[in-house]
Amino acid sequence: MEAVSDTDVQFWMAKAMNWGEDLSCSALLDTSRHLCSLRSFLQQVLQGLQQMSSTSEAMKTFPFVGQFLGRLCWNPCVIADERSQRLLLRCLSCLYSAEPLNAVERKANMWIKDMLCHLISEEEGSVAHTTVKHAGVTPKRYHSEALQKVVSLMTEEVIKSCDGLPNTARCLNGNIHTMSTACVALVTCPEMSPLIGALLKHFMLCGSSCLNQEFIKEINEALISKRLVLEHEAVVNLWCYSPTCLEGAAVSFLESVLSGHETMTQSLDKHVNDSLLPRASAHHCHIFLTVNEIYRNVLTEIDENLAVRALIQVFTACFLQRLTGQKPQDRLPLRAFFPNVTPCLLTPLLTAPSEVPREAWLDHLSWIRSLLQSVTENEEAGEDGRAYQAVFEAWFLLVQCGYWVDTAAELLVLAAPENAKSLLWLLTFFHHPTNRGHQRSQQTAVAREAWTHLRMLFLTRPPPPRHLCAVKELLSSSFSANLVLHLFSNFTVFSHGPVSIITEITDKVLTEAAVKRRALWILALIRCRLNSAATRDDRVYSRLRTLQDTLLQT
Repeated sequence: MEAVSDTDVQFWMAKAMNWGEDLSCSALLDTSRHLCSLRSFLQQVLQGLQQMSSTSEAMKTFPFVGQFLGRLCWNPCVIADERSQRLLLRCLSCLYSAEPLNAVERKANMWIKDMLCHLISEEEGSVAHTTVKHAGVTPKRYHSEALQKVVSLMTEEVIKSCDGLPNTARCLNGNIHTMSTACVALVTCPEMSPLIGALLKHFMLCGSSCLNQEFIKEINEALISKRLVLEHEAVVNLWCYSPTCLEGAAVSFLESVLSGHETMTQSLDKHVNDSLLPRASAHHCHIFLTVNEIYRNVLTEIDENLAVRALIQVFTACFLQRLTGQKPQDRLPLRAFFPNVTPCLLTPLLTAPSEVPREAWLDHLSWIRSLLQSVTENEEAGEDGRAYQAVFEAWFLLVQCGYWVDTAAELLVLAAPENAKSLLWLLTFFHHPTNRGHQRSQQTAVAREAWTHLRMLFLTRPPPPRHLCAVKELLSSSFSANLVLHLFSNFTVFSHGPVSIITEITDKVLTEAAVKRRALWILALIRCRLNSAATRDDRVYSRLRTLQDTLLQT
């Protein structure tokens, strides 16, 4: 164990005496700056106390310890830090005598009890209660209000330092850096939130705030671990200040979606909006481009993952809703958010189905199909990478606007054979964008075969066993499993058969847990699209909920 040096003792005793219960900004700044070092010193003291055989020996070896710990226990900044408070509690516990041998140890026990009550309880008769009784508040509330008062003064100082004007010369960046440094050890204290928000806003107003990077790192980690709650504006300001924090938030949310399909599939659009990513993206183009690039890269690695596709589609839809809600004079053109896409694709794909009359859906989808088909034909005719890149960009935009593919799948449930061709082509391109080995025609044939079997299965009473077996066989094939599942899920929701028969078919076809999970993601997308529809069909909603509950239970 490293010995506690006399120099360290003198330094920390002087600090503890100078800090006292001072509620000034300068005292809070100085205490916060030294918290990490203080914790190291307290750890040394704790290790020394743990080697002692009695309280008397401890007090003889560390004569300063009682006064030192006592002063720290009354410092609002120190006890607001969980790790420092924990070390104080352990040090006090080491000093307590289970069987006091003399009057000194008995007196020490009484004092230790009062300090412990002050730190962890609100027991009547404790020193804490006696001291703050005149204020009519509990010790916990007293120290919380004291810290809030200091934070309020510092927050006002940050706001006044820039006065909301983009005149960086007037900004006291040295003070801003000092305050952000002081916050590092206390970012998880609820009382610090206003100051953290003001420091982040300072950067947005002045554009040159020199915030401590450790401060930014601690905020980001605390937000991701749910140990810190900030106002929405402050979170967005953090992402504007630090691309690393933005990337961390986007990846963290993606991971939460992939790991929590039970809760996510029930209300995916709500979870996406709660992440603040769509709102921030609508107001800051660079945030949208960054998030988009992250999800785009993930999709290229696992393009068959329906959860990733679902997240991209719902994120884009929520973003577009936020963007549309802005005033026209404040809104950037769509081209700024989708710079790599062929311009003629933007209007048809970024227009939501709810903005197009239902009777015009088929014509709108035929328009989209013809535009995408012309892009793929250029790829087949071209021999350079530009044609392939154009196809990829068109396909990725289709994934982002997958609500049109979902609309095509819905229309296929009751579509006439002469109208099915363009809808099936769109569904096939969505699931199989490349034409490796000229397989697109083969994939389209599989889609038509699946569609034919599903029509017979869902529109014939009783459901023919032959077609049920055929659908199961197509689902078990890795070649077009997601395409077939996409069609099957839409037939379960939008066909007009009794719910009991639909549930029975679903139980017989979807027997594997992995397939059920994938089906839940497709149903989640149908739910999100219905949530934004111009009219509500209670029959469809009820059936969708029944199917989701059935799949979750099994």
